[in-house]
Amino acid sequence: MTFKNPPRDEIRQLLERAHTVAVVGLSPKRDRDSFHVASALQQFGYRIIPVRPDAERVLNEPVVHDLKDVKACDIVDVFRASQHVDGIVDTCIAKGFKVLWLQEGVIDEQAAEKARKAGIMVVMDRCILKEWIALMGSTAA
Repeated sequence: MTFKNPPRDEIRQLLERAHTVAVVGLSPKRDRDSFHVASALQQFGYRIIPVRPDAERVLNEPVVHDLKDVKACDIVDVFRASQHVDGIVDTCIAKGFKVLWLQEGVIDEQAAEKARKAGIMVVMDRCILKEWIALMGSTAA
């Protein structure tokens, strides 16, 4: 069975109702995709929770060093290598997070299926910023 992302209207609804995005692997370096994407999401009105073990603040937000320490969020957005996804899924299941977004190039069909079976909406191998622009009609980024 091949993984399929949710329909575009479900992704649009998700982006409309979400307020808080935990960005796993958010880099403090301005030239990194994770920094650019999270910065744009902030400009669009989302609260960003940087998740990174080796920083204190990113985008003027305090860093949470481990996803296990995030109290609540609407979307877990992942900028980590694919081999880390299974552990991230386990944490999402344990914490009761409802949405897992795996950025472009982050692919683990088996872990995505495990997440779906646990009731988590999964978007895989898509850029949340590109989707926001396409579905919400903004060119602000």
